[in-house]
Amino acid sequence: MRIKISLLLIALLTVLGTQAQAKKWTLRECIEYALENNITIKQSALDIENADIGKSDAFGNFLPTLNLSASNFWNSGLVTDPITNTNSTQTLRSSNYGVNVGITIFNGLRNIKTFQRAKLNQLLSQYNLGKSKDDIALFIANSYLQVLLNKESLKVIEKQHEITLEQLQRTKELVDAGVLPQGDLLEIEATSADELTRIVQAENSVQIALIGLAQTLLIKDYESFDIAEQEYLVPGAEMLEKPIDQVIAKARDSRYEVQIAEQNKLIAEKDLEIAKGAYYPSLTGGLSYNTRESGANTFAQVLDENNPVLTQTIGFVEGTGQNVLNQSPNFTLVERGPSSFIDQLYTNDAISYGLSLSVPVFNGFSSRNTVKRNKVNVKRAEFQLEQAELDLDSNVYQAYLDAKGAAEAYEASQVAVIAQERAYEYAKDRYDVGLTNAFDFSQSKFRLENAQSQEVQNKFDYIFKLKVLELYFGIKIADIKL
Repeated sequence: MRIKISLLLIALLTVLGTQAQAKKWTLRECIEYALENNITIKQSALDIENADIGKSDAFGNFLPTLNLSASNFWNSGLVTDPITNTNSTQTLRSSNYGVNVGITIFNGLRNIKTFQRAKLNQLLSQYNLGKSKDDIALFIANSYLQVLLNKESLKVIEKQHEITLEQLQRTKELVDAGVLPQGDLLEIEATSADELTRIVQAENSVQIALIGLAQTLLIKDYESFDIAEQEYLVPGAEMLEKPIDQVIAKARDSRYEVQIAEQNKLIAEKDLEIAKGAYYPSLTGGLSYNTRESGANTFAQVLDENNPVLTQTIGFVEGTGQNVLNQSPNFTLVERGPSSFIDQLYTNDAISYGLSLSVPVFNGFSSRNTVKRNKVNVKRAEFQLEQAELDLDSNVYQAYLDAKGAAEAYEASQVAVIAQERAYEYAKDRYDVGLTNAFDFSQSKFRLENAQSQEVQNKFDYIFKLKVLELYFGIKIADIKL
């Protein structure tokens, strides 16, 4: 019974494993998977995290600084007691403690400008991430359509080979009946062998395209990776009916290339404002509290119990010569241990506070040259923005012409296929009645196959170029339906 259960489990796991390997990837699944796992996109996401950290740093410049300090050290030899300020030869331990608060009151508005720049850089990072996603999605779509193209081309060859095999059987029967010469059969067999070769080549092209797509998706299971088999209809040409000026205007508003260039220009302008802030004075405020304690012994004056009164002669009476005496308490100096830690902290503390003004007068042209360099960067960013707009206009116009040309090529290939189908039917009818030889018939079938292959190629080329144009129009590649 256990053996049967084990075999059943093994069979079930095998079926589940086969089903898992039989997964067919759709275009949307490929794009979504790439957007979640692509390394370039992950790096762009890290740039956003860095931009967020930079914004937090810029905001922190507005806040006061608070620092605590503490030290404890030993000195041996002739040392100065930090409490009594007396020198003695000994080993002395002492400690210091402090709290310091500082705040920037004014520094040429550089803190404000830095915070504004951090927000611009944050937005720039988001634009870069969006551009990375669009680029990856477009690349995935192109690779996906290449697999579809190779598969459709394989189907065309396989379909023609099926016709060749049928014709080969019919020709063999006619040759055996003495209606057709042996050479016609050899011609059909040569055509069949050539088609088998091209089928193998087409299958290799499909596998290579699938491996390329899997590598782009970072999928290592090349053998089981495959895309979904479905009919991809040719989309409508509504986009080509729009005026090119409208497409270009929409692209300027939605494409990340121009937005990135605009943000770089704004950042360069903000850097210039920050550099000019070095021309202004800076004012800072500070508050500090410090205290200290020492392990040195202390000395105190104590009344002498054995001789509590000290009598001293301070003069004499003139005429009588009698001494004038003075009595005072007799104190003696007694060495004691150090005062308590808490008492010393309270006794030895001090507070300082004030303002600090720094006025830039001359720093070797450093500030002025920094401003000049940032002015150059602003001009460079302006040129880059202008170039980005020109490049975008050129790319959109080229994409528009490419899509339009691809549409016309696809329509022409459809007409060519219809014409070649008629020519093939005519050649087939003539061949069946012996009015043409096998070579001419094979050439007619070969021209039909070329026309069908060209139609498939033009179809997917048109689909891709139309999707590129839609992307420029602001339709995200993940939202495009095939």
